[in-house]
Amino acid sequence: MKGDLSETYNIMTGKEAVDREHFFQLSFCEYNLRGHSIKPSKQRASLDVQKFFFSQRVVKEWNLLPQEIVDATSVNLFKNRVDKFWQRYGH
Repeated sequence: MKGDLSETYNIMTGKEAVDREHFFQLSFCEYNLRGHSIKPSKQRASLDVQKFFFSQRVVKEWNLLPQEIVDATSVNLFKNRVDKFWQRYGH
């Protein structure tokens, strides 16, 4: 999961040379006060194989992260913050 989150971080922050909209559709919810500002939404999956795509399986874990982790300036800082978050809140 840490690898999936790291790749999501790279895609979401533009550090990966791919269009994030190819993988994720962002959720634009103005009244959401929890979590962070870059929240993708899970898409409907009609086939079982689609339910386990990278872009589907990472959404729940990514959306649980606090803003301070998502705002990391590098992937290494992101990974360190994820580790501390998981140690603090269990994973």
